[in-house]
Amino acid sequence: MLNYIWLGLMVAAVLIGAANDALDAVGKAAFERAEYAVMKLALPLAGVMALWLGIMRIAEKSGLIQVLARAMRPVMRKLFPDVPAEHPAMGSMLMNMAANILGLSNAATPLGIRAMKDLETLNLRPGMASNAMCTFLAINTSSIQLIPATAIAVLAVAHATNAFAIVGTAIMATICSTIAGITAVKLLEKLPGYRLPPLAPNPSPGLSATLSPSDGEGDVVRGDSSTPAAPLNWFGWLVLTAFFGVFVWAFLRIGFPEVVGKTATEELMKQNGFLRTVNALSLLSIPLLLSFFPLYATLRRVKVYEEFVEGAKEGFKTSVMIIPYLVVILVAIGMFREAGGIKLLSDLLKPALDAVGFPTELLPLSLVRPLSGSGSLGLFSDIVKEFGPDSFLARTAGTIFGSTETTFYVIAVYFGAVGVKRTRHAIPAGLIADAVGIIASVIICKMMFG
Repeated sequence: MLNYIWLGLMVAAVLIGAANDALDAVGKAAFERAEYAVMKLALPLAGVMALWLGIMRIAEKSGLIQVLARAMRPVMRKLFPDVPAEHPAMGSMLMNMAANILGLSNAATPLGIRAMKDLETLNLRPGMASNAMCTFLAINTSSIQLIPATAIAVLAVAHATNAFAIVGTAIMATICSTIAGITAVKLLEKLPGYRLPPLAPNPSPGLSATLSPSDGEGDVVRGDSSTPAAPLNWFGWLVLTAFFGVFVWAFLRIGFPEVVGKTATEELMKQNGFLRTVNALSLLSIPLLLSFFPLYATLRRVKVYEEFVEGAKEGFKTSVMIIPYLVVILVAIGMFREAGGIKLLSDLLKPALDAVGFPTELLPLSLVRPLSGSGSLGLFSDIVKEFGPDSFLARTAGTIFGSTETTFYVIAVYFGAVGVKRTRHAIPAGLIADAVGIIASVIICKMMFG
């Protein structure tokens, strides 16, 4: 399907650009987006990837990933029946989902790529997305999160009276999009056009590792000759108790300063307990993870420096591997936008949307959101500027921005990291999640803000 989408964007960009006398802009957009894909996305991602893959390696060696996977085993087994309960992919996916829920995009992408690489170790059809991969992508593109931090920041900068007013609407809309994405991916995988083909004789394992023997319960055990982490002794538990005591104190200072004898800021006083809690957790999550994982691993006698370096080595390799996938999709999207394709679609769809009561002012944002994060952010900012930060349109646009995702970017990065070219039903499921998120945003905001 991605072949036809890419070809359609490229051909449409040239034809529409010719009709609009914009071929020069279309040509410039191709080179600008190619440079952007490499210099602004892939290369900066290398450092972030190295950091988080190093930390994930430490977490895996210390046994934390396995503990997390066991805790969420009932839910994850229903979502990913093809993934063994103790497989590292379970923990990687959970870490990615947790980062997305807290709005930690810098951590979510590397963790998601690591999860996709772990899923590839179970993939018996290299180059073709497995059912587990498509389900994981559907969950990611449905953009489940508690706090739409970027949208709130745009509204706050524009001096909204209550920038956090969209938190509730975004949560409800993202729940709708997530349910729709999971439902769509589970139904589509059973259709003849998307069903997995029969395996060839003696199938080879995935790209990044070989399948290891399974234990008595059918769980995959990763082949690893390193010494298992030592159990925690009384001193280790004492150190961890003190560590979390400091974390709780920091949490109270940030979210509930009155409890520790500090004065809350005026902005903090406007927030309810839920918002205070989530914001405090968002601020503390990354420092907590970056310090807790190495500390816990050290207490279990893991050589944290050596393991971090081994994990970080994957970062640069992965960022280089995804460059072609980023270039090919971002160039097509950039050319289509510069040619005037989004405006043409908006004009064509306007009569139908007017008939069903969908605000046409939100159509460009809705069309660009699955294609471009920076483009949709610019359109959202324009809506806030034109109609005011407290307007119905601005709050609805913020809800759309916070409850949907840049589907094509996510697919390019995640599938590109493992060399998957046949995406099967991942794109339709992601677009369905986006469409439901957008529709739910409008309906919920009409109910909430009128």
